[in-house]
Amino acid sequence: MTLFEQIQDDLKTALKAKMMERVQALRLLISVFRNREIEKRGKGDSLPLTSEEAVLALKTEAKKRKEAIDFFVKGNREEQAAKEKFELAIIESYLPAQMSEEEVSRLVQTVIAELKPSGAKDFGRIMKELILRSQGKADASLMSVILKRVLADQDS
Repeated sequence: MTLFEQIQDDLKTALKAKMMERVQALRLLISVFRNREIEKRGKGDSLPLTSEEAVLALKTEAKKRKEAIDFFVKGNREEQAAKEKFELAIIESYLPAQMSEEEVSRLVQTVIAELKPSGAKDFGRIMKELILRSQGKADASLMSVILKRVLADQDS
């Protein structure tokens, strides 16, 4: 069962249970997937979304929700922030489990040991490899922070 099919099944279940907030969030995700498929058709590719493309779409939506939560909290709009948090929780339930900070740190150490960088100038090359190896299971900003810290320690 694809991610899209899973969300459609969950939508049916939520409709039957009259969980309207969940229904609204799931309909939003379905529309995101359909919009991505329309974009693909516009580029000449008529295949349905791959699982990687679906996960990427969910990650984009999760990032939007995180940014919105920050803005709403700063603007003292707790009700809107709570709505965004609810949607974020639903989106994250469909994303693959994220690596812990410790796991990311081990991955950074492994990649650095293999690539043997000559300093901070190799940051981009190392990040590219980290993103490939994490396969979307690690937050890029977390990897960046850890990598900068490790490279700074090596330079000093």
